[in-house]
Amino acid sequence: MAEKEQMEMTENEMEALDEATNGAAETANDDEQNEPNEYNINKETMNSNKETMKDSDEEANDEEKDGETDEQDTEQQTDLEAEETIDAQALQEENDTLKAQLDVLKDRLLRLQAEFDNYRKRTEKERLEAKKYEAEALASELLPVLDNFERALKTEVDESSKGFYDGVKMVYEQLLEALKTQGVEQMDVLNKPFDPNLHHAVMQDENDSVESNIITEEFQKGYMIKDKVLRPAMVKVNK
Repeated sequence: MAEKEQMEMTENEMEALDEATNGAAETANDDEQNEPNEYNINKETMNSNKETMKDSDEEANDEEKDGETDEQDTEQQTDLEAEETIDAQALQEENDTLKAQLDVLKDRLLRLQAEFDNYRKRTEKERLEAKKYEAEALASELLPVLDNFERALKTEVDESSKGFYDGVKMVYEQLLEALKTQGVEQMDVLNKPFDPNLHHAVMQDENDSVESNIITEEFQKGYMIKDKVLRPAMVKVNK
């Protein structure tokens, strides 16, 4: 029995030892389980703090960026205003230059217009005068012919040459009529006051019965073409 009791005690001790070992193991397991939980809590706190610091840094960066952006916007606005001022000044200068050029062109245009009007009036006057006196050259060439007709008609005629005389006179009169249609007419100068614009005095007369400066004789007929002297009359004028 003593051995049996000793064996039972040994078994009991072994059971107690096993229980103590199992308890220690369980306690160790519980500690191992609890330690990770505390580590996880600390890690989460650190992560949270990091996130908070990161957010603060990001906010600070954002504020700094916003400040830089505002400064850049201000600088850009200032640059734009300066460019607009320069552009406005350049446009004003260009406008002034164009206005000055326009004034010069207007003045030149007015001058050209005035010159053209004068040219048009002058050419129209010349054209009208040319048309008005278009028979002047031909009439001037015919004046010596008329002079010869007049000399021929001043000769004495008899019955035998009267027919020839009448024929010459008729041609002379027809020629005068033809020239008259072109505005060419003989001057009527006898017993008229002397006019140096119309008459050419070649001799002086002393006749007390005639007033002074009166034409007393005509040596060569004068002719007018409309209002222009074609040839002045050659006359004798009383003193």
